[in-house]
Amino acid sequence: MKTILITGCSSGFGLETAEYFLDRDWTVVATMRTPREDVLPASKNVRVLALDVTDPDSIRQAVEAAGPLDALVNNAGFGAAAPFEVTPMSTIREVFETNSFGTMAVTQAVLPQFRGRKAGVVVNVTSSVTLRAIPLIAAYTASKAAVNAFTESMALELQPFGVRAHLVLPGRAPETRFAGNGSSRMQGLDHEAYADLVKGFMAGFSEPGPITHPRDVAKAVWRAVTDPSSPVRIPAGADAVAWAGAS
Repeated sequence: MKTILITGCSSGFGLETAEYFLDRDWTVVATMRTPREDVLPASKNVRVLALDVTDPDSIRQAVEAAGPLDALVNNAGFGAAAPFEVTPMSTIREVFETNSFGTMAVTQAVLPQFRGRKAGVVVNVTSSVTLRAIPLIAAYTASKAAVNAFTESMALELQPFGVRAHLVLPGRAPETRFAGNGSSRMQGLDHEAYADLVKGFMAGFSEPGPITHPRDVAKAVWRAVTDPSSPVRIPAGADAVAWAGAS
């Protein structure tokens, strides 16, 4: 039985992906900052571990506790929507610490075992906003674009060792908590000069049209992990597929 470690499993894409692999007879190491055993079905094939991707000790302990892995999915992250002009640099650094450096740190902790066995797959979940510019998420987009570039370069480094690296790029996902996860960090910022832009951005999360469902992301991750012929970049969701085709 193969084993996968997934970060950010408390909800959304991470939780759906954990359930998807569990249903297909994988052992799932589901990680989150505050472990909750009740988020996944009770099963001997599920292990829930604490993992804060911004904490080196937490990363080391989680990877050691997980044991041998066949796949790693870096999904943990958050967004922060606000005009760049008024976004505090402390928040921008926090976005990069989680979305970019956290992904790199967890990957670096797992790679030695993959390289040693000459097998393994790394899947990094980023975003289709890296394919098409959207206002008010400049820092978030930059943090995800950094992971895109890092992953594509790393994929070439790992080829000689039989290790693969892929990107999954979801689109707009109103069914997840993405829009609310970073909202507390944006409270109290002066949006007045950008009021109309902010209002339109928030309305965009509920407008009709193609969207990305959590199951779309889970399927894309499954493809990346199980299909060696899959491309490095895999859009997930009808809107993401359309954006990828137009980019």
